[in-house]
Amino acid sequence: MTTAIDLDKLDLAALLCSRVCHDVISPVGAIVNGLEVLEDEDDPAMKSFALDLIAKSARQASARLQFARLAFGAAGSAGAQIDTGDAEKVARGFIEDDRTSLTWQLPRVLAPKNKVKLLLNLLVVATSTIPRGGRLSVEENGTGEEGGFRLSTQGSHSRIPPHLVALLAGEAQEGGSLDAHAIQPHYTGLLARATGYGISLAHEGDAVTILVARG
Repeated sequence: MTTAIDLDKLDLAALLCSRVCHDVISPVGAIVNGLEVLEDEDDPAMKSFALDLIAKSARQASARLQFARLAFGAAGSAGAQIDTGDAEKVARGFIEDDRTSLTWQLPRVLAPKNKVKLLLNLLVVATSTIPRGGRLSVEENGTGEEGGFRLSTQGSHSRIPPHLVALLAGEAQEGGSLDAHAIQPHYTGLLARATGYGISLAHEGDAVTILVARG
């Protein structure tokens, strides 16, 4: 049995903050560890390792913060537009690594802020369908400002995570509670409804398709 999620605005803000902190705490912690190695070690090889760790982790933390700024932050005043080229840049920094690739097939345009935020959050949702990495692509579903998106993922052990569809629809399992992980798909659903889009998911073989169209 599912029930509609009734979340206080303060709780929503707190959980989104927790999500952002969760995403950046690991690379920031690695930077701290690298600095401790530099302080305590005299071995040149260890110092070189520590410097590489610090540089890699700093880039990762920066990429995650830049992504969060567009995906969760205000990113300008009400009614502002966002360059989808900027969205592509932060998406690649956040998603691409040695396990996951991103194919971006969207035109570069100025799009309404909440529509771009929806797209970025959908990319996070899409990565949850390929827990071991794989290929992710995004393209238009329709054209123009009213058009939506088609996201496709392919990878081993692909899946639609439990409760994902319900969370996107603003529903929770009976007795369930939202945490820093569940808040992101719930927030994605809020953005979809605010912008007038519906979201559908399909899983076939090792591929998952997410279609976003006017509801």
